[in-house]
Amino acid sequence: MENLDFGDETLAVLTRNNMVESVHAGHFVMLNADGSIYKSKGNPDLPIYPRSAVKSLQASAMVRNGLKLPPRLLALVCASHSGSTMHQDAALEILDSAGLAESDLQNSFDKPLGIREREAWGDKPATRLAMNCSGKHSGMLATCFANGWSINDYLSPTHPLQQAIIKEFEELSGEKILTQTVDGCGAPLFAISTLGLARAIYRLTLSDDPVHQEVVAACRAFPEMVAGEERLTTKLMREVPGLFMKEGAEAVEVASLADGRTVVFKISDGSNRAFPAIIQAVLNEWGVHADIEQVEIKGGGKPVGSIIATI
Repeated sequence: MENLDFGDETLAVLTRNNMVESVHAGHFVMLNADGSIYKSKGNPDLPIYPRSAVKSLQASAMVRNGLKLPPRLLALVCASHSGSTMHQDAALEILDSAGLAESDLQNSFDKPLGIREREAWGDKPATRLAMNCSGKHSGMLATCFANGWSINDYLSPTHPLQQAIIKEFEELSGEKILTQTVDGCGAPLFAISTLGLARAIYRLTLSDDPVHQEVVAACRAFPEMVAGEERLTTKLMREVPGLFMKEGAEAVEVASLADGRTVVFKISDGSNRAFPAIIQAVLNEWGVHADIEQVEIKGGGKPVGSIIATI
């Protein structure tokens, strides 16, 4: 912790009255359709915790090891869902398919992630089912059931399920997992470089492996399950044909087009405030039209500035 110079570079700035007021720095990689690096900023070789941006990789390991779900439910396994009734009911469907129940979940307790869903939840206590990772954990449990693996310790890094996930990570990224910890939901979390993550998403997108094709197709077909109404991920996957996209906590984002063009970035301060501006800039460079609502910078109730991507 002595050296806090992470080699990050400015990815976006917030301006107020034409003066830069705040800066969002981080690490950024764009890949061409042939997998070569089109553009990078910061230190793309620095290990990061990708958080929920890698749920598609985790889901791929589950499908490879016997998880069989219809696309709608598989998309939820890849999700950081908003916690709507639709999402919670779908998680229960996954559990029920394996003869399991909400009480078998071991993810953390939380209220719904979506703004409107959380408001509607009110003062009710947090639950494991409402937590945004309940779809992933339901898929993990169903995978354990399919293999006859123990379910009481499915979150242990040495469990066969988590070892299968590590193998999927390493094969797709081309990197060895060197550091691991615990994610916010309680699942093992593995560090990977921004570049390694970009290569993993690139390979996942273009893979001729039926497992990878099934996972990506499910997310594209049911973007409302991957995030939720009024969420940027769901909106853009609906609007842009062939787009695959997933965000992670602490400001991690991955996205790819059907031809393999990929972008991955991590904002060092952990804020996702600059996501709309950065993603808009990326899509513009790709020649893809999309109307993304930008964060408003106001003074006295009137627009006085903006967030500008500097990629």
